[in-house]
Amino acid sequence: MRDLQKKAIEVLNKNWKEGFSIPCANLYPFQWFWDSGFIAIGFAHFDMAKAEQEITTLLDTQWENGFMPHIVFHTESDSYFPGADFHCSDLHSESSKKYKSTGMTQPPVTGFVLQELYRISDNKAETLKFIETVIDKVYHNHMYFYKNRDPKNEGLVYIYHNWESGTDNSPIWDDIWETMDPPEYTFERRDTTHVDASERPSKREYDHYLYIIDIAKEHHYSDEKIAELSPFLVQDPLFNAMLIKSNQSLINLYKLIGSSKEKVNQLEMWQEKSIKSFNHKLFDEEIGAYIHYDLRNERPLRYLSSSSFSPIFANIPSKERAAAMIQVMMETFGNEDQYLCASFDPTSERFNPKKYWRGPVWVNLNWILYNGLKQYGMDDIAERVKQDTIAIVENNGFYEYFDSRKEMHENNNAGYGGNDFSWSAALLIDLLND
Repeated sequence: MRDLQKKAIEVLNKNWKEGFSIPCANLYPFQWFWDSGFIAIGFAHFDMAKAEQEITTLLDTQWENGFMPHIVFHTESDSYFPGADFHCSDLHSESSKKYKSTGMTQPPVTGFVLQELYRISDNKAETLKFIETVIDKVYHNHMYFYKNRDPKNEGLVYIYHNWESGTDNSPIWDDIWETMDPPEYTFERRDTTHVDASERPSKREYDHYLYIIDIAKEHHYSDEKIAELSPFLVQDPLFNAMLIKSNQSLINLYKLIGSSKEKVNQLEMWQEKSIKSFNHKLFDEEIGAYIHYDLRNERPLRYLSSSSFSPIFANIPSKERAAAMIQVMMETFGNEDQYLCASFDPTSERFNPKKYWRGPVWVNLNWILYNGLKQYGMDDIAERVKQDTIAIVENNGFYEYFDSRKEMHENNNAGYGGNDFSWSAALLIDLLND
């Protein structure tokens, strides 16, 4: 395992630029929001200065209203589409004047990442001093969500684009694409020049993606107008679970710092409302797990995915509910011929074990599930998730995602997407050190 950790450290150092990390060379040449959070966790084990710089650079890109963009275009590069010139973040009056970015966000992991840095740190007093310098920006980001992304005041925030979910081309969105008929766009894909097109979203899916951005751009990324007009408006269990987990981390850290009683009170109020709504609205009794809710068309999207189980990371379900959910997970995703945990229901006709978020295993979701399982005392299943994760990386390398079918790993060729992928390396380091 020491060799594996050494290789993981090499990957992170290779993908480190001046003050931030890229997910991997060529395919993703910029800084991504939730990637940076996970990457910082890996750096914290061997280079806390880089972990802190990763977060500092990320938070420096925050807009005046608290919004955090999902991609920050630190450099000029034509190897990624759509780039800064398509997104036009400067259309929003409060966007960063210093950085070009997108006008959409990603799952808000930064709060719990700060707590992870504190957990890992050998010098907790120094790390807490660092956290004190950045924590208010993370709080400001959470305030943005509850103020601008919760039109019904339920404590559940919406995403307006599938890229905001982090699970970009999940089969869950197919039902939403059926309600839309975007124009045919003419553009040159960059991703498919680096990796096999069969592993990536289709051209027609990209038409939907670009159309949603165009609607947001037409209204200068106004949250009010997006809530009114975007054809994609979803309450996502993974996204909201990350926010709830990060809320709790901010509460814990503010209490350690010994300041900001008002902010702690506000966070606790958000928590109470959010968790109650989450359990009431997003849990599907018949499926036995959490699901997505299509806010635009007022209907549940009744599918099982790895996101369905992510709420255990944020202590959202009761112990009884969590136990029943994990039984569903093991029955559906945990067969002996499968690695845990496929990103989409392997029994569904929409399942595709090679295609991005339509079936493959992702290290970051496994890391989330592993930590959630441990919190509920489900140590045996947690250990299987951990060992499965180590095995797929050991067999194939630090890929972006992996085939969930064990038979495909026999020739060490079941890693897909980008190779030397930063969060796969970073989170493996954390798992190996647990």
